[in-house]
Amino acid sequence: MATTEEIERRVEQADAARSAKRAAAAKRVGELALLRAEVAEKLGDIERELGDVLAESSDVISVDELAKFTDVPATDLTQWLNGRKTTRPSRKRSTSSTATAKRDASQASSTSNPAPVTQSSASPELAGPRNGAADTSTRIPTPVT
Repeated sequence: MATTEEIERRVEQADAARSAKRAAAAKRVGELALLRAEVAEKLGDIERELGDVLAESSDVISVDELAKFTDVPATDLTQWLNGRKTTRPSRKRSTSSTATAKRDASQASSTSNPAPVTQSSASPELAGPRNGAADTSTRIPTPVT
């Protein structure tokens, strides 16, 4: 029968091999995920550039002609052309941030002086905190920056 020290050594040895495999798998996944993110960013840049070139050249050559000449499907060309338009914001940020600020200010003023709640309420959701505990159910919106 093995001693307790021998058992401990065997377990550590088995765990070391498993840990090495886990570390190698995690490292490879991290490397591939990073590579994928870089390639996706590069692809996005290329697709935007394709859309810009298609838009700039639309007065001299049509999408259908480009499809014939390049063997690139017209659906792909159209997608790139239309895709460049969707990357632009559809509204001004200052308008929405002003509305958000006004809404947040009105919510903050309405929650700063909550109405007192009586303990005689039949519903536990409406009753105040018991035993002097702090009430954490009230949410105060965080301003969006």
